[in-house]
Amino acid sequence: MSYTELESGYQDLRQSSQQAQSQAQTFVSERNARPGFFVGSDGNGDGESNDGMDSDCSTCSNPGKQVVVGICAMAKKTQSKPMKEILTRLQEFEFIKMLIFSEDVILKEPVENWPLCDCLISFHSKGFPLEKAIQYAQLRKPYVLNNLHMQYDIQDRRRVYAILEKEGIEIPRYAVLDRDSPDPKQHELIESEDHVEVNGIIFNKPFVEKPVSAEDHNIYIYYPTSAGGGSQRLFRKIGSRSSVYSPESRVRKTGSFIYEDFMPTDGTDVKVYTVGPDYAHAEARKSPALDGKVERDSEGKEIRYPVILNNAEKLISRKVCLAFKQTVCGFDLLRANGKSYVCDVNGFSFVKNSNKYYDDCAKILGNMILRELTPTLHIPWLVPFQLDDPPIVPTTFGKMMELRCVVAVIRHGDRTPKQKMKLEVRHPKFFEIFEKYDGYKDGHVKLKRPKQLQEILDIARYLLSEIQNKSADAEIQEKESKLEQLKNVLEMYGHFSGINRKVQMKYQPKGRPRGSSSDDDAPKQPSLVLILKWGGELTPAGRIQAEELGRIFRCMYPGGQGRQDYSGTQGLGLLRLHSTFRHDLKIYASDEGRVQMTAAAFAKGLLALEGELTPILVQMVKSANTNGLLDNDCDSSKYQTLAKQRLHDLMRVDREFTLEDREVINPCNSISINQALDFVKNPVECCNHVHKLIKELLTIISVKKEDPKTKDAILYHGETWDLMARRWEKIEKDFSTKSKQYDISKVPDIYDCIKYDLQHNQHTLQYDQAEELYIYAKYLADIVIPQEYGSTVQEKLAIGQGICTPLLKKIKADLQRNIEEAGDESVNRLNPHYSHGVASPGRHVRTRLYFTSESHVHSLLTVLRYGGLLNVLNDEQWRRAMDYISMVSELNYMSQVVIMLYEDPTKDPTSEERFHVELHFSPGVNCCVQKNLPPGPGFRPHSRNDSGNPKQMGSSCTILKNNSACDEVNTPRIEEENDSEDSPGKSQADYYDKDTPLNSKHLKSKPIPIGAHHTVSGHEAAHLAKRLNEELASQQHSLESQRPISPDTEPRSRSYEQRDPKSAKDGNATPVS
Repeated sequence: MSYTELESGYQDLRQSSQQAQSQAQTFVSERNARPGFFVGSDGNGDGESNDGMDSDCSTCSNPGKQVVVGICAMAKKTQSKPMKEILTRLQEFEFIKMLIFSEDVILKEPVENWPLCDCLISFHSKGFPLEKAIQYAQLRKPYVLNNLHMQYDIQDRRRVYAILEKEGIEIPRYAVLDRDSPDPKQHELIESEDHVEVNGIIFNKPFVEKPVSAEDHNIYIYYPTSAGGGSQRLFRKIGSRSSVYSPESRVRKTGSFIYEDFMPTDGTDVKVYTVGPDYAHAEARKSPALDGKVERDSEGKEIRYPVILNNAEKLISRKVCLAFKQTVCGFDLLRANGKSYVCDVNGFSFVKNSNKYYDDCAKILGNMILRELTPTLHIPWLVPFQLDDPPIVPTTFGKMMELRCVVAVIRHGDRTPKQKMKLEVRHPKFFEIFEKYDGYKDGHVKLKRPKQLQEILDIARYLLSEIQNKSADAEIQEKESKLEQLKNVLEMYGHFSGINRKVQMKYQPKGRPRGSSSDDDAPKQPSLVLILKWGGELTPAGRIQAEELGRIFRCMYPGGQGRQDYSGTQGLGLLRLHSTFRHDLKIYASDEGRVQMTAAAFAKGLLALEGELTPILVQMVKSANTNGLLDNDCDSSKYQTLAKQRLHDLMRVDREFTLEDREVINPCNSISINQALDFVKNPVECCNHVHKLIKELLTIISVKKEDPKTKDAILYHGETWDLMARRWEKIEKDFSTKSKQYDISKVPDIYDCIKYDLQHNQHTLQYDQAEELYIYAKYLADIVIPQEYGSTVQEKLAIGQGICTPLLKKIKADLQRNIEEAGDESVNRLNPHYSHGVASPGRHVRTRLYFTSESHVHSLLTVLRYGGLLNVLNDEQWRRAMDYISMVSELNYMSQVVIMLYEDPTKDPTSEERFHVELHFSPGVNCCVQKNLPPGPGFRPHSRNDSGNPKQMGSSCTILKNNSACDEVNTPRIEEENDSEDSPGKSQADYYDKDTPLNSKHLKSKPIPIGAHHTVSGHEAAHLAKRLNEELASQQHSLESQRPISPDTEPRSRSYEQRDPKSAKDGNATPVS
């Protein structure tokens, strides 16, 4: 059910309870009453009402009375686009009427003739009579949003800095040269070549010179002679310029100025916009001091980049808002030397071109105005939840608790196939490059930078031209095809990026090693092995997957539950939470390009950001390798090599799998591997068939390549027929070895390539057996890929721990820091001294997102699965979860493991009931073949909406796995239930193809049937809320008799529809929130 409907039910329940209680009872005591019914932030209307702004006042008795909000400012400001956007949204409030004072009235009429209003929004700009506005406020005494007297202080930079200092806010070191003061000590200036001394304080160049009047934007930055001297002169933007360089190095000799240290900010300034003390929106722009050229987008607007404020900066925004008594307030932050400094306070100002900000600003201002004025005006407006309410959300435990921490480990999105080519070279030009980049020092060199790749490309072009001119020697001519491929790969996309291509050269002092005893024993010349790697980059579909998942991921946070429609306004609770000091977000990614771009695309969707991924990547994504998070343990690679060798030997046996073979290959009795073994039967025959299908595919490619109708076709992501042919030719050659055996290590590559072509190139390729090749490769990969991480529990744990131990330690620390007072990130905690009046001020939601490769997700899941967290024999819910994971055959792109920590602040801190941890899991996106998903037989959280089809993502061949589309987030939990597409009685065996046998003894439990759902609203929602409270207070006595109780864990409650089989059967199960 949507937030607005829940809010309606909550408010009706609240009204009925208030009739029976004293009118003096506060909202806080009401919220803490037992049994308690809580909902999250009020930011999630369902699109059919005013986004919850009116809190469903259909039952109000006096709908005609309204709060009149007067806008008193110059016409240029009131007619601006941001003001119009916000006023339009404010007018949607049922009890708010907007009234704009005309400029003629403001300038010419006495204040006695100004219109009457209940709330006044007034702010100074050039030509505005601020004194008249103050007189009006004193005469009519409206509720004033932005203090008018303080706006005089904002116009004086001296007063601004004095107030900031008084509040303990970091500002650059400064001194005031006040030539207006009669005291000569206030305007002492001694100027030297590379410094000035102002009232005894020395400022070395570079330093900044600002006029004391905030209305004067002519700010100068003076440079030292060592940097060329001169000054950069900043001014209000004129066209595409915001500053110019001047050779003048002497300071101004007339007027009063502030002199301050120049802060090195890497060329960016941060603009922060508050709406009340608890909300801050931030953007970065290119510093006008950089080159003076304003960066504009295709629409002519100045380019702004998204910014994540840390908690210290969010606290600064709160303090600025309160210190200057400006509800709507903009100010400038400088990030330098590991700190954040406020260098300017602008007063009333809005963000330009951000619909999210317009929505948030209007909602916060509307609620603020109504909360202040409706009691005195006797308007029956019901107070909604506020930004500073604790983030109360439903858990799978069936209880409302406070969300404290979200940790997610996520695999990257859809990528191009990873490819590699080796070429032995002896030409002097290659040795020159090798020596140029210190290759002899370590015996190898990696080339990733555009300049380096260009040098290799130039050599390839040179050698190919030599071949064409018949001037190349025989050895070069033999390598023509590989040199051509080297050239083609480096010329792809028309630009270089180390994210998707790299060249490695290794030194061989005696040339290529002998392949056999029959090789010539004569000494060979030194050579280089040139290894070209390309591919493995995030595709456009992968970006869409990551961005879409980011949007859906918002729904795990307060205010995002029960959303079925993932387009538009879903998950606004997270967006508003993130704009306050309550949200502490950090995003980590490994150094692989596809992983970093996935993280950036996810962040774009999660935080509703706009623009290109590059600035998002730079601003928001941290490298996980800087602290060893994704470093692999060397011992685990040894175990993995042994496991792979044993597995490959077993897969080369030309017979049907015996019972003994199955026990060796799959000692953990995984359901998905048993399914694959049943399909493969004889591994050699299966490989024969795969090899035959690959040869047929190569024939098709060859025909398409020569056909005039198709030869000029461009394949997905700019690939050509020639490159596709080389890709498959190399796979075919490597898969079938000279010894007439199959190289099982190439199975993942085959599956990788056919999956890619089936999803992205099949409409051009039109290979009839593409799906057949995919299915055969998939079943082989279902055996090979998971078992390469070990076959026995001991092997799996040894390999898994070796790969992800640093990550596990970091996750543990992330969870523990919410409990402990001290920690490495204590600087991000809110200082309680400055948070008076904020509910639970020191508490915030910590989000840590780790983007990585398949190996780390495999390893983490292995440790959680076999690490002894719970006993599958004693714990029914854990057993169901492990059965579900056993059925998952592949950790596909965007696979996730999500850990959520909840807290019940009412419980004793030493009690086991104080904290609650949930594990959530999704196997990621799903290919267009075999779209049926394994039904998860577990428990659901008490927050749902209508069921529906899984969300389409990327190309038509890719959907996000969602084992219940009525889940509030597209990360199916370890506790899973039937897919909404399945019939209520569908068994787990129905997941598999009917033609493929499945050993039924491996099935542990049956899924719980779930019926259709409908959305409730109005009085039905109120009745549901009341019933919920009664059920939550019953202490689950009825449940204890329904299922076995684990001796090690507290009984868990089932979701509402699971308790009522009749309603589920009838299709009338009511979603519980």
